[in-house]
Amino acid sequence: MVLNYIWIAFFLIAFIVAVVKLIFFADFTVFPAIMQSTFDTSKQGFEISLGLTGVLSLWLGIMKVGEKGGVVNALARLLGPIFARLFPDVPKGHPVVGNIFMNLAANMLGLDNAATPLGLKAMEGLQELNAKKDTASNPMIMFLVLNTSGLTLIPVSIMTYRFQCGAAQPTDIFVPILLATFVSTLAGVIITSLYQRINLFNRTLLLTLGGMSVFMASIVWIFSRMDAATMNIAGSTTANVLLLLIIILFILAGIRKKINVYDVFIEGAKEGFSTAVRIIPYLIAVLVGIGVFRASGAMDWLIDGLHQLIAWTGLPSDWVGALPTALMKPLSGSGARGMMVDAMNTYGADSFVARLSCVFQGSTDTTFYILAVYFGSVGVRHTRHAVACGLLADLAGVVAAIGVCYLFFATS
Repeated sequence: MVLNYIWIAFFLIAFIVAVVKLIFFADFTVFPAIMQSTFDTSKQGFEISLGLTGVLSLWLGIMKVGEKGGVVNALARLLGPIFARLFPDVPKGHPVVGNIFMNLAANMLGLDNAATPLGLKAMEGLQELNAKKDTASNPMIMFLVLNTSGLTLIPVSIMTYRFQCGAAQPTDIFVPILLATFVSTLAGVIITSLYQRINLFNRTLLLTLGGMSVFMASIVWIFSRMDAATMNIAGSTTANVLLLLIIILFILAGIRKKINVYDVFIEGAKEGFSTAVRIIPYLIAVLVGIGVFRASGAMDWLIDGLHQLIAWTGLPSDWVGALPTALMKPLSGSGARGMMVDAMNTYGADSFVARLSCVFQGSTDTTFYILAVYFGSVGVRHTRHAVACGLLADLAGVVAAIGVCYLFFATS
């Protein structure tokens, strides 16, 4: 229901802004630009879905091999004590727990192409447990928030963009991103747990969160001792080695179980095409709404208004120049990426605004895109508190990013 109101608001606000620009500013290009954006973004939505078909087929096939080989069940048993607290409605030892873990692991390593099909597979498993098929269940929402909070250990792509834009130290945003994205994820878990009345004050979860904090500190310490070139190589190599290792382990598990690995892979891969087709209308709806909002100039007006408001309060406003990235990130990953690159080109790659844009880009994920694709793939229409929890986690990540960047870069 919330997503419905937001989608309608995109069009109504865009229309009002466009009318004002036409009548009072004689802007005769705004309506053609809006209509052109509807064609461009609808085409983009179809092309994204089409491009996902091959990746979905590959990873759903690999996951099917993992299921038949017993790997997913083994992960479910291993993570049972932790996930039993965060997903109390999921039966103990259910295979979907392994799918959730694989998706989150791929997200942490920045493997977006692998994370999406793994996430869709997990969502299908959660839908099987869902008693009300058109309404998001509590486990679905917790899973979505863990995705939208965007926990990332190795932001290789952002460091690469900084290198291409001429940053003196492309890796200087590594630690700030790690801190901001951890805050976003932690906030998402806490907020969703409060909505769902999950008790976080138990030994298992406290030890897990403490262990994650220690692990984060270790990653920061290891990578902070590397130079820029070594960090980029190490991050990229680690992610890809782990990805191939997963495939090999799944295949070996299938061999051990004496299954026909090839036939099982084909069986799972067939699901990739049907899944890609199912998400087309949902993806197009979200992208067209965002495109209309941007093309009308409503986003520019929003940023300008915030800048003047903050300046009026007397608070530091030098971070507002990076705000388009933060506001666009929940709506469109590619749009936020473009705004991040634009900030580096406009202000300089080593400016405060550019660095903050990069941290915004890495601290959260594309909330509405994930909601549209994941819920759309299983036919969920009523999202309940998913949007609110996802956006609050995003807000926590944005606030953390601003604070961390002032700590690290304010005097740069």
